[in-house]
Amino acid sequence: MTILSVTDLRVGDGLLDGISLTVGRGERVGLIGESGSGKSLTALSIMGLLPRGLTATGSVVLEGQELIGLSDRRMRPLRGKVVSMVFQEPMTALDPLMTVGKQVAEAADRDDVTDLFERVSLDPARMNAYPHELSGGQRQRVLIAMAIAQDPDLLICDEPTTALDVTVQDQVLDLLDHLVDELGVSLLFITHDLGVINRMCRRVLVMSEGAIVESGTTEQVLRAPEHPYTQRLVAASLPGEPAEIRAVGAPVITLENVTRRYGTTTALDDVSLVVRRGERLGVVGGSGSGKTTLLRQVAGLDLPDQGHVLVDAGVQVVFQDPRSSLNPRLRVGRSVAEGGGDRARVLEVLSEVGLPADAVERYPHQFSGGQRQRISIARAVAGKPEILLADEPVSALDASVRAQVLELLDELVDEYGLTLLFISHDLSVVREVCSTVAVMYQGRIVEHGPTEEIWANPRHEYTKSLLAAIPRI
Repeated sequence: MTILSVTDLRVGDGLLDGISLTVGRGERVGLIGESGSGKSLTALSIMGLLPRGLTATGSVVLEGQELIGLSDRRMRPLRGKVVSMVFQEPMTALDPLMTVGKQVAEAADRDDVTDLFERVSLDPARMNAYPHELSGGQRQRVLIAMAIAQDPDLLICDEPTTALDVTVQDQVLDLLDHLVDELGVSLLFITHDLGVINRMCRRVLVMSEGAIVESGTTEQVLRAPEHPYTQRLVAASLPGEPAEIRAVGAPVITLENVTRRYGTTTALDDVSLVVRRGERLGVVGGSGSGKTTLLRQVAGLDLPDQGHVLVDAGVQVVFQDPRSSLNPRLRVGRSVAEGGGDRARVLEVLSEVGLPADAVERYPHQFSGGQRQRISIARAVAGKPEILLADEPVSALDASVRAQVLELLDELVDEYGLTLLFISHDLSVVREVCSTVAVMYQGRIVEHGPTEEIWANPRHEYTKSLLAAIPRI
């Protein structure tokens, strides 16, 4: 029996271009595509939550009721009870000034929500906490508790694990898997990660430029994709070739017994590490493991409480989020020039990262996420540093864009003979770029050696959990 039927759904001038899909009772349907493909817009259309100025035409029938043209007053009672949604970014979706217990109680329309906290494996003692006092995974569990509070018939998950580390993502997917089965709810799961879809959904729809270009069983679409766009997505999601072992020189980065504390939290706990000239070292671990604190020590952005950090070369950094690391008021040419070099050098590095010459006159917001990251890389290499520090440079990117940026980094590190310190929570990404890896857990390096050796034969339990949590297709 069909619970949701979408027919010829159109939004704006081609933002959604005739979307048709169905979700059966108890069925799990995946909606995949890259940023800008229209996935989230489809979900917002179903929820009646389109941004101001956008209207939907066509038909969205939920449990026999037509939703297109329904006033917000009449749509409101359906949200939560018939259809509910888990959003991508819980810090945006949650009220920062209200305790999470009150927010769940508001969604459930009752005072005692202890059972909901227990159902999503959150300690009820956390009910009095504010969103900023919880980890990313805990905040996502709060959103899930709110979404299931009134036992909806249809649950829409919009990239619910994209911002999470692989191990936390694994836990949240396990939770959703269990709840969907337990509640018998229908699931529309939106993501750009084919490994996640393979795990969560039996049927999949592929979106590109506001249209559905392919559909079928998950196995069918992932094993034998027919549309060129799907073929590109699948190819980009398959494991890449492991990085080659290269000759290395004398030490250029040395950490000796480095400890760094923030209040009562020990971010780095007696860490010693040597990185040699020309080496590509990946530092892997979950949130709070100490990866970024280690990078800040090497970059000279922070000082240790104990121990010594010796860096014997010029350093530049590529940060995780180019939207916040690039000045929105500066034209791209000015931003890249900050890294070093005259206009000719700026044009040269922009060309090297695959951007046109006219990019110098444009602003960061006029580029896609992948293009902004290319600008960040151009700025980092403009002054010809010897060491490049990359802090989660591809974690916010779609699979195919991620593959392009990793390939670009690989080429530039070779071309400039750089020493690379690459921070990531994803061992599969590190394997493509780095020939050696250090695994961090609770502020310590628990495993360190050749990437392929650790990939094939992990010794520490935490490394094993990182490998096991990687979604595969």
